[in-house]
Amino acid sequence: MCRRSGPVLPLSPWSPLPDMRSRPRQERRLTGGWSYGLGTGCILFAAGVVTIFALSTQVSPDPWYHPRYAIPLLGMVLGNTMTGVSLGLHTLTSTLTRERAAVEARLMLGADRHEALLPVTRTAMKAAMMPIINSMAATGLVALPGMMTGQILAGADPAEAVKYQILVMFLIAGGTSIGATGVVLAGGRRLTDARHRLRLDRLQAGKAA
Repeated sequence: MCRRSGPVLPLSPWSPLPDMRSRPRQERRLTGGWSYGLGTGCILFAAGVVTIFALSTQVSPDPWYHPRYAIPLLGMVLGNTMTGVSLGLHTLTSTLTRERAAVEARLMLGADRHEALLPVTRTAMKAAMMPIINSMAATGLVALPGMMTGQILAGADPAEAVKYQILVMFLIAGGTSIGATGVVLAGGRRLTDARHRLRLDRLQAGKAA
C-alpha cells in the first residue's frame, strides 16, 4: 500500500525546459519574456489540465495523484504537446513574416485583427495538429505504439492494452489542441495591438543566412 502524501508536481523544477527545448527551433522568436513565457505557459496548462482530467475521471488511482500513474501520463502528454505548440508558434511567426503585405492589406480594407489573421491562424493550427492526427491515423494499422507494445510484451491482456493506448492517444490529441489553440491565439494577439495594427517589431530579427 502506498503512503499518502501531498500532491505531486514531478516536473515543477524543470517547468521551463519544454519551452527552452522548443525555443531554438523558432526562426523568429518573440521579444522579451514572451519568448519563454508564452510557450511554457501553454504547454504546462494544456498538459496539466488533460492529465488531471485523466487521473480523476478515467484512471482513478488512490490517491488520484499517485506518481506511478501521474508521471508517465504527464510525460507522454507534455512531450507531444510541446511538439504541437512549437510547430504552431513557428508557423504563426514565419507565416506572418512572409504574408505581411497580405495581412496589412486586409487591415487597410477594414478587417479587424482577428479577421486579418484568420488565414494565418488556420495555417498554424493545421501545422500544429498534423503530427498527432497522422499518428492517430496510423496507430494499429501502420505502427504499433510503444506503450501498447510494452504492455502486451509484459503479459497484459491485448484488449486492455489497446484501451489504454486509445485513452493516451485521445489525451495527447486533447493536450495538443488546447496548447496549440492557446499559443496561436495568444501569439496572434501579441503580434497585433488594440488599434488593429500588425506589430512584427515584437519579433526578434531573423538569423542571418
